[in-house]
Amino acid sequence: MSTTTYEGFSAEEKAAMKEHAQDMKKAARRGASADKAAAAEQDVVTKIAEMSDADRVLAERVHAIVKTNAPMLAPKLWYGQPAYALDGKIVCFFQAAAKFKTRYATLGFNEEAKLDDGAMSATAFALVEMTTAVETRIAALVKQAVS
Repeated sequence: MSTTTYEGFSAEEKAAMKEHAQDMKKAARRGASADKAAAAEQDVVTKIAEMSDADRVLAERVHAIVKTNAPMLAPKLWYGQPAYALDGKIVCFFQAAAKFKTRYATLGFNEEAKLDDGAMSATAFALVEMTTAVETRIAALVKQAVS
């Protein structure tokens, strides 16, 4: 019988939690809602610009697709990554591959997204490259998520 020892959160997970706490503090300090929304979107755009080339290309397209197909979603940082919220609740998010040193970037959806499809539904999608078919699928998912 093998035993495993819990070694706690990884360095990447700890860093993400710290970023989340900083994001929340920054949001709490912001002024009027119009200013807050513009500043939150600028935070997302800045974070995307800081990403590695492969992650940045994917994140830029995801950002554009979400803004076009679900303009009611508010861009904001969530655990240091671009996310999109409705009434303050995260509907979908982009996670750069470099964030947790994974093989591919992820487009994820939280329980606020209306993606239910029977007894089992996908809530995360690996993004390897941005093709026309991938863009079309993301647009459809985002529209469904807020329908």
